[in-house]
Amino acid sequence: MDQRNRLLIKLDALQRLLMVNCFSGILPLYIVTEYPKSGGSWVAQMLSAYLDAPFPRNERPKFTRCVMHGHYLHAPFMRNVLCVVRDGRDVVVSAYYHMLFENEKNSSHLVEQTRRLNPFADYEDITENLPRFIEYLFTVENKQYMHFNWNQFIDSWYEKPDATVVKYSHLLADTANSLRPYIEKVTGEEVDMMRLRQVADDFSFERLSKRVAGEEDIGSFLRKGIAGDWKNKFDKAACEAFDYYAGDNLIRLGFEKDRGWISQHQVSDSQEDPPGLLADA
Repeated sequence: MDQRNRLLIKLDALQRLLMVNCFSGILPLYIVTEYPKSGGSWVAQMLSAYLDAPFPRNERPKFTRCVMHGHYLHAPFMRNVLCVVRDGRDVVVSAYYHMLFENEKNSSHLVEQTRRLNPFADYEDITENLPRFIEYLFTVENKQYMHFNWNQFIDSWYEKPDATVVKYSHLLADTANSLRPYIEKVTGEEVDMMRLRQVADDFSFERLSKRVAGEEDIGSFLRKGIAGDWKNKFDKAACEAFDYYAGDNLIRLGFEKDRGWISQHQVSDSQEDPPGLLADA
């Protein structure tokens, strides 16, 4: 958990903004940007290991070559950007547990504030609460800490030629080959695939969490480590709520072919998780 006080966190954030906007192509910096709960910190750790570059996490970065991770919208002077994109429905589920239940990486303040603004009768009943929580994320939360929502993040980075975009589900399916294009782009060198696969193995969900992917621990920052978990939590009301705010981007990114998913989806009655990843483009 980040032990810095709020003033230091804000000062560090200002320095990071200055660095990523003005010095990313000079030092250079390797920038990993994501909407929260999309796997960005995991990716940053792997890049740090493969590129042998520091990853200043929860500490003030030095003005030197390093991996920088944050939640940045597109800016014209950013260079060496890797944008990690996750299915927004999975983001919602992951954010629900991260913001409403304490874990080793969040803070009691975040949980207290989110619960105060979302006074659900039973916080463990995620399926019942999701429609209201989706509305909260897209209309209230985006005006507080993040200042933008998942939809606005996608709009910001969609089809930007100066950034490399990778899907979280693709990273889970084939980590090394998903990272390869970005590493070759920023280094100008051919990737050592054997070494990159070893890095991916070192930072796998199983290694980091000591659990198999799909085994849930709602008290852990590394909660589940799969794509498609939204299928276990969303009912029709949640589908309709998400579609209202961000349905176009699900289709634009290839997570869905059309809006048929809303009427076709039924929350699973089984306690077991569906195997495999989302079949997205």
